[in-house]
This record gives sequence, structure tokens and C-alpha cells, in this order.
Amino acid sequence: MEHHAPANPTDHPAPLQIRDESIKLGQALKLANLVEDGADARAVIDAGLVHVNGTPQMRRGHQLRHGDVVDYSGEAFKIVSALQQ
Repeated sequence: MEHHAPANPTDHPAPLQIRDESIKLGQALKLANLVEDGADARAVIDAGLVHVNGTPQMRRGHQLRHGDVVDYSGEAFKIVSALQQ
């Protein structure tokens, strides 16, 4: 029996639609319903659990732009700006 590794969530990240050109990382985590509030966002970011484009991101205020991929706890999403469509 062949064993296949589970699909990497960053291979097909879910789109996260934003209205503006950019959004702060903490706000994006809340918008994606991955954290409840800013305190939760700060905790997971400070712990190094959030990656942006494959790199750990330690700043809650990091600006995400169209095309950026965020991965946290096995969930991934890609920023899609309404201004870029």
C-alpha cells in the first residue's frame, strides 16, 4: 500500500479577500477567523507560529499585500486585494 504525505495547505491556500491594497498580519488572522482577537494574534505571532511566504513573521503590524501567503497551524490563506482584480 502506497503512503502519501498529506497535502501541504500552502499548495492551495484559500483566498482572503481584502478591500484595500494591504492589511496588517494581525488583522488578517482575525479576518480569516484563525484567532479571536488582537491578543491572540500577538501571542501566536510572538511565538513564531505564523509564516508569511514561507518565512516566520514576528511582527503583528507586518503589511500583507496581494499574493502574500500566510500559514498558521496548518491553515493557509492567500491575500487577494479587490484593487488588484
